[in-house]
Amino acid sequence: MTLVKFNPEKKNSTLLPGFNDIFESVLGDTFFSDRRINSLPAVNILESGEEYHIELAAPGLKKEDFKVSVERDMLTISTGHYSENNTLEKTYNRREFSYSAFTRAFTLPESADVDRIQASYVDGVLKLALPKKEEAKAVSRQIEIR
Repeated sequence: MTLVKFNPEKKNSTLLPGFNDIFESVLGDTFFSDRRINSLPAVNILESGEEYHIELAAPGLKKEDFKVSVERDMLTISTGHYSENNTLEKTYNRREFSYSAFTRAFTLPESADVDRIQASYVDGVLKLALPKKEEAKAVSRQIEIR
């Protein structure tokens, strides 16, 4: 068996010259690159003394498009959005379909109170507030120095 050292700096493989260039030109084409965009929305997760906050950026949707569920210690946020645009041009009808869906799942800490989770959707951002259980809240007290 022969080991061949991989050199990421070198574009062409010595075994198949030009092979990588073909892939780069095809996959770098705007037709493909536009479709390779990550379809998962960005998420911010914050923690305060009283609760956890999850903010999910999903503009262009309605609150009815979301499904938020909790099963055991898993919080699942999913959506399926379908839209259809019809444009009449001259003697033919052009249809453009758009369907986007995603599912994000988060493992909840034991300190989260799943019975009091609240959600709101404002200005394209889904916001979830996950209160902490009473015993898990940060307790602050002054310690006397002797």
